Amino acid sequence: MLFSGKGTHRSPSKATRIAALAGVTGVAIAAPLFAAGNASAATAAEWDVVAQCESGGNWAINTGNGYYGGVQFSASTWAAYGGTQYASQANLATKAQQITIAEKVLASQGKGAWPVCGKGLSRTPYAAAAPAPSTATRAAETQTASRSAERPTVTTPAGQKVAKGDGEYKVVKGDTLSSIAQKHQVKGGWQALFKLNKGVVANADVIYPGQQLHLK
Repeated sequence: MLFSGKGTHRSPSKATRIAALAGVTGVAIAAPLFAAGNASAATAAEWDVVAQCESGGNWAINTGNGYYGGVQFSASTWAAYGGTQYASQANLATKAQQITIAEKVLASQGKGAWPVCGKGLSRTPYAAAAPAPSTATRAAETQTASRSAERPTVTTPAGQKVAKGDGEYKVVKGDTLSSIAQKHQVKGGWQALFKLNKGVVANADVIYPGQQLHLK
């Protein structure tokens, strides 16, 4: 579930045709190693790919769906892995601080902590043997392991997995953001609908049958 981000979005007049196409390839801008002193750490570029997939690359995002920041931490995971030393929620922390916590989660849970978006994380930081996990860590691991169930996916015509979402409207074949906004009188039109579903719809021109979008 890797998506291409856009600087600006045009009205999705072609979305009906595009929605039947295969998925979209993720793009990330190359960046230097985040932790130059840790040869086993994932690079900032790799985390950019995860963030592009999870949140459209918005490290300060809070869509109200219970997940925060670029790689979409739940509040409990953020706290369990020490994120509150930086900010109360991940979206209030800097990109570098979010990556620091993300690497701790990656070290503990592997890239399955991001079951769809973490596939491109080719390295595992903090590979050295670690002491037995504390009760808090075990609780965080249990929460993270259930993340797949909390964030279900739908399959595109090309066989890719994309975020399903948990909104009140279920996308059907032929839908576009414009048609949905018009039909349900969404204030602000397709642009507002796109913002409401930023964590699910990464490209305003591409939505898939089965996705569940928030209308308000």
